[in-house]
Amino acid sequence: MNVAFALGLALASAIALNWGYVAQHGAASTMPPLSLRKPIASLRALFAHRRWLVGFLVGIGGWVLYIAALRLAPLSLVQAASAGGIAILALLVPERLTRAERAGVVVAVAGLLLLAASLAGSTAGGHGTAGGVTLWIAASAAAALCVAALRTGAALGTAAGILYGAGDVATKAAAGGRLVFVPALLAAHGLAFACLQLGFQRGRALSTIGPATLLTNSLPIAAGIALFAEPAGALRVASFVLVVVGAVLLAGTQTGAGSGSAGIEASSRGMRRSRGGMKRSSASAPNAERMHTAAAAGQSANGAAARMKPPTAGPTVPARPHEREWTAK
Repeated sequence: MNVAFALGLALASAIALNWGYVAQHGAASTMPPLSLRKPIASLRALFAHRRWLVGFLVGIGGWVLYIAALRLAPLSLVQAASAGGIAILALLVPERLTRAERAGVVVAVAGLLLLAASLAGSTAGGHGTAGGVTLWIAASAAAALCVAALRTGAALGTAAGILYGAGDVATKAAAGGRLVFVPALLAAHGLAFACLQLGFQRGRALSTIGPATLLTNSLPIAAGIALFAEPAGALRVASFVLVVVGAVLLAGTQTGAGSGSAGIEASSRGMRRSRGGMKRSSASAPNAERMHTAAAAGQSANGAAARMKPPTAGPTVPARPHEREWTAK
């Protein structure tokens, strides 16, 4: 009964989280560029946007449901139900899906179905070792840093998924009574949040949120097997591979139409038009100057010619008789 209830909580969590992501993406893509160099100003801009704030609060509610599910069922089982959110996400995104995105969703859903089959009747699991959990979190942080250096929407979404996955592993350890992992949990989720918000301004909704969602769910499945002694098998390994392939296909659509923020693209187009206008103006200025100079030179030449030209002699008029006589005297 507890496991069935946990699966219901995980599914509700997936719906809330993915709806919140879509709402945040739609709001962040219309904002001025966010920057890690100005964290306070960026956070103020986000929380001042009503639509983004609603999406954020709904996502927080989904995370609370996820923690409740982890207390009732093994990590891999909860992640299997949560990963079904990729199908929900495909229905929620506003843009039309590309062929690669549709293929990625189909492959990911197929992997999730295999995972569900592999988990039938499996509820065993352990608490893992503190050293193993620490090593997993450190390796995840290093991988996320390398991927985020690409600075594309898909890369930042992938980095966010890796960090969220590490945070979920820390959450599982903390939920088992190891409160020492709470700071790691908070740090991982905080960095993942920053990567995801930056990715929202640089990529399509599905190409950014999709890899984040799939990796957030698939990596803890691997961690559940490797760290928490949860059972593995051929079906589970195959499902994990399919989920990762689906994430790769979704991340590969970064260069599709609408890959960036609408506000940023509009600003760029405006700047290009302004630069083009400035170039045209600067190109026409020499022509106008030359025309003005030529006109002035022509006027000067005409004036000089007028000053140098001798006066034109008028018509000869014969002198009157008395004028001839006075001249003779």
